[in-house]
Amino acid sequence: MCDVEFGTGSEPRSVRLEQGRAGGRRTNDSGRVTHGRYLAERIPGATLIELPGTELTLFWETPEVALDHVEQFLTGIRHVAQPTRMLATVLFTDIVGSTQRAGELGDRRWRELLNVHDDLSRRLVEEFGGRLVKTTGDGMLATFEGPGQAIHCALAFRDELAGIGIQLRAGLHTGEVELRDDDVGGIAVHIAARVMAKADPGEILVSRTVRDLVAGSAVTLKDRGMYPLKGIDGDWQLLAVARS
Repeated sequence: MCDVEFGTGSEPRSVRLEQGRAGGRRTNDSGRVTHGRYLAERIPGATLIELPGTELTLFWETPEVALDHVEQFLTGIRHVAQPTRMLATVLFTDIVGSTQRAGELGDRRWRELLNVHDDLSRRLVEEFGGRLVKTTGDGMLATFEGPGQAIHCALAFRDELAGIGIQLRAGLHTGEVELRDDDVGGIAVHIAARVMAKADPGEILVSRTVRDLVAGSAVTLKDRGMYPLKGIDGDWQLLAVARS
């Protein structure tokens, strides 16, 4: 509840913002919401905002949401937080034929291989200065500050997994990503996933953007031609990282 009193001359005016919980668990919550509706209907200029949640006080459980509504009520403008974005090289990997391999090995042996895969992904991403965003069951998503780090990580990951009989494909793209708590999003992430989907077994593909950024480095790339990427406009030049 937010009370504001102001006036012109001798005629004061009261305005009240009522914020209530919808769907709370306590027995008297429905009564509180009903009370808030009653007040909002009878106070000139009042606004009732019902927010979903539990029995916790609004300003403890959802302070940002509650304060945004108060700000909008008082100023007429609601602040919209801009997403945090950063430039990064996105690496997606995928185990080739994972469903078939799981059927051949059985649940227990397959789970052991996945545990090795996940442990290795964490170690190598950290070793090459990246951030492991998540493992995906039969692959991983990681970000790096530079494309060279990402390429060398992908090479090491592919070669080490090959030593235990796991074949990998990988895709890389550099662009702006949106930080979402412990996850990342944005068009660059989608492009990296689509690049990976075009890779043959054992292949590491990169976008032309990555190629331009590693020009002059020791990384050797081979042109694989122009490809449409699902959900992405236009055709994209893809290049394969040459085996060392």
